[in-house]
Amino acid sequence: MYNAIQAYIRFIYKFNRGVGVLAMYLVLVMMGILLFSSISKGVGSPQIWVIEMAQFTMAAYYLLGGGYSMQMDSHVRMDVFYGNWSARRQAITDAFTVLCLITYLIMLFYGAVSSTAYAIEYGQKNYSSWRPPLAPVKILMTIGIFLMLLQVLATFAQNVAEAIGKPFDVKRNPEDLSI
Repeated sequence: MYNAIQAYIRFIYKFNRGVGVLAMYLVLVMMGILLFSSISKGVGSPQIWVIEMAQFTMAAYYLLGGGYSMQMDSHVRMDVFYGNWSARRQAITDAFTVLCLITYLIMLFYGAVSSTAYAIEYGQKNYSSWRPPLAPVKILMTIGIFLMLLQVLATFAQNVAEAIGKPFDVKRNPEDLSI
């Protein structure tokens, strides 16, 4: 069982790292969209789709990069006492807080699946002059939430293993992820 969980953690780390690295390039796509917007306004031909498309691209960037951000330990943490605690106490605290996050992500995932199904079934469009279909961005949202949930489950397993004194041999640094 221990080896199966370790294999799961390694797979999720590799997969989310790959998705996260690809998601990083969405910032460049968004910058290109906004540059196009500036140029089109400058020549007197503003486009109605650019700002909304930039928003969709940024949403995909945040949601698809969430799992990678979690594995890099890059999320915001209030470090008043945490830094002075032992590794075991940090792991116990992290395991508890990750349980809260798992609960939240499960509810969020349920809502995302429901919202995505609605968007696909009824051809939901955004209420704007461009009226783009919302299904693509909702599908990316659902995938991003699911990947984050998988990463959080891996993090929870790591925290529990460290709390009981049998940590997994999985490195968190991106340079060391040749697992």
